Amino acid sequence: MKKFWNWKNYQIAWQVEDSSNKSEFAIVLIHGFGACKDHWRFNQKNISSMAPCYALDLIGFGESNKPNSQLLYEKKTSGNFNYCFDNWSQQVYDFCNEIVKKPVLLIGNSIGGVIALNASKKLSKKCKSVILIDCAQRTMDDKRLAEQSLLMRFLRPVIKTLVRQRILSYNIFKNAANPSFIEKILKVAYPSRSNIDQELIEMLFQPTQDKGASEAFRGFINLFDDYLAPDLLEHLENPVHLIWGENDPWEPVKEAQKWYETFECIKSLDIIPQAGHCPHDEMPEKVNPILKKRIQEAI
Repeated sequence: MKKFWNWKNYQIAWQVEDSSNKSEFAIVLIHGFGACKDHWRFNQKNISSMAPCYALDLIGFGESNKPNSQLLYEKKTSGNFNYCFDNWSQQVYDFCNEIVKKPVLLIGNSIGGVIALNASKKLSKKCKSVILIDCAQRTMDDKRLAEQSLLMRFLRPVIKTLVRQRILSYNIFKNAANPSFIEKILKVAYPSRSNIDQELIEMLFQPTQDKGASEAFRGFINLFDDYLAPDLLEHLENPVHLIWGENDPWEPVKEAQKWYETFECIKSLDIIPQAGHCPHDEMPEKVNPILKKRIQEAI
């Protein structure tokens, strides 16, 4: 059932599937960039048999408010918002404390994974574990500049100056915010082409028509110096599990394997053959049993 929550005077959309079991913890689903709470359409009800399962729209996405973006060097006003991992993580942290009101297991896809890790750190022992599904590796962050080509390093100051300009970010967004472009991107993200249907295209398209949708895009593409997953994993005490699409075009599985071998908090890595960036939606029949297994281990 869809509901709204007032968070810092913003309206945040969320929904819960609850099989009325007496679980002592709950599951919270955190979507990725450009997605929304309904991106868990094949997962939320399925795993709610184990514990109440919540999904929320991050501010700037889905049916949540989309305030004007405020970059770090810009003056803060009552009507704008700094889109960054700390603020999204604070949203999740407050949601867990004010709405869920019990220990949680966090599941995040893409940038939702970075948010889940940071929120887990804030929640401390109130978070039982974290499941990352193709967590964002954020290769364009300034802290990874040394890994970029010489040309990219040379162009970085120019790129950063350009994407700050609203007229440019707005035009890029408007060219991308149409069903045909969304379908093209989905065919890259879902290499097996499974579950790319009209429902999914419409789910991703509709929020782009809301007032302020381009502002969330502007805020995100200006995140050049923010959290990297390895920095959070290095100091995390809560157990972490990885689920990864073997053919993710943007977040290479080799990096996930490196994380698994490097960080003590990571307890498992499940690779989904032929799947891409969103295996939970592309191949839920393979991902849901893994989710249930990891949830059972957390009980």
